[in-house]
Amino acid sequence: MDNFMAARSQMALSLGFHIIFSCIGMVMPFFMAVSHFLWLRTGEQVYQNVTKAWSKGVAIFFATGAVSGTVLSFELGLLWPTFMKHAGPIFGMPFSLEGTAFFIEAIALGFFLYGWNRFNRWFHWVTGVVVGISGLASGILVVAANSWMNSPTGFDFVNGQYTNIDPIKAMFNPAWFSQALHMCIAAFAATGFAVAGVHALMIFRKRNVDFHLRSFKIAAIFGVLAALLQPLSGDISAKMVAKRQPAKLAAMEAHFKTEPYSPLIIGGIPDVKNQKVNYAIELPGMLSFLVYDNFKTPVKGLDQISKQDQPPIAVTHYAFQLMVALGMAMMALGVLYLIAIWKKRLWLTAGWFLKLFILATPIGFIAVEAGWTVTEVGRQPWIIQGVMLTADAVTPMPGIHYSFYLFTAVYVSLSIAVIFLLYRQIKMVPVIYDVKPKPVHAK
Repeated sequence: MDNFMAARSQMALSLGFHIIFSCIGMVMPFFMAVSHFLWLRTGEQVYQNVTKAWSKGVAIFFATGAVSGTVLSFELGLLWPTFMKHAGPIFGMPFSLEGTAFFIEAIALGFFLYGWNRFNRWFHWVTGVVVGISGLASGILVVAANSWMNSPTGFDFVNGQYTNIDPIKAMFNPAWFSQALHMCIAAFAATGFAVAGVHALMIFRKRNVDFHLRSFKIAAIFGVLAALLQPLSGDISAKMVAKRQPAKLAAMEAHFKTEPYSPLIIGGIPDVKNQKVNYAIELPGMLSFLVYDNFKTPVKGLDQISKQDQPPIAVTHYAFQLMVALGMAMMALGVLYLIAIWKKRLWLTAGWFLKLFILATPIGFIAVEAGWTVTEVGRQPWIIQGVMLTADAVTPMPGIHYSFYLFTAVYVSLSIAVIFLLYRQIKMVPVIYDVKPKPVHAK
């Protein structure tokens, strides 16, 4: 493994682990705030128990997200020094603001965790809401920095020099809204289905049923609504990619030939040598319609993009197809859930229904990982689209592969520790289904 591949692999590993921790850290506080609100309004003890249990999970993921995110910050400078030398002054603002949001999140989380029976009960609830808002802001700011790499603006690049730098314009680049929207909705969908799946397993095993039914309902509603909204954000993102990164879109769709009535490719195995896709379902004109809102306009294919500017086609295509397939699966399960709560409430405790949610526990995060693979691999060979090649940004320091092996071991160990801690928290959930509600705070 050469330095270039080792550096890319280490960055991919770090991002792959961090994105799971950060998504849960962004979204879980909102689940916690809803259960806390329900306790304050109803006085039912079960909601307080849910809030306290979830707050411990939030603390775990906040800690692991902070550690993995800090590592990523160092890696940007250590593995890609040329990139940071030139790009740092341009897109450094969202990273600085992200640090401020993280600082606010840490303070608010401390207030929430240690504020039980110490603060006014509504002020205490507000601190939990602030945890969620600041965590979401952190995620949006980081995505703004990434979107700048896909759609660089806010500077002039003349004779190898970056001039007329405008950090505000760079942060609010043309791709930031579509990427941030898509990422935030994906985080809610993935976390919602993952949390709902864990509680569905406990209901299926008939453990603390009342506790887990209430928890399941909150998480499932968030996950289902996000999954149903995701295609709208996906459409916005795809149109932006078509405009700013046509090579990425062509690789996503394995779209080799520029032609009217460009087909939408479903599945298939790209044959790069022969410029075709085997075993795929083609929907004539649908790609043209999705990109340009009409069926005839040709979509730029790989035949109009030079070989050296094409991303890895197979990886990008497979990752995109996987993301879409899992998104559709979550949508289908979401429709079933809406039918259940409106017409078929007995489904909510039926074994087959719970098994579907149990099976769906990891699929949201697999879709998130696939989506980030599309984002990062689909931008290659550029680290800054159209401006700087990834190969030109890597560190000349030797022995990066040893660092990659070390970080792999660290992240695997960290994941095992997180799984162990979460397992302990689930096992320690209080038995509450025999406890009568105590509306001590209800008015």
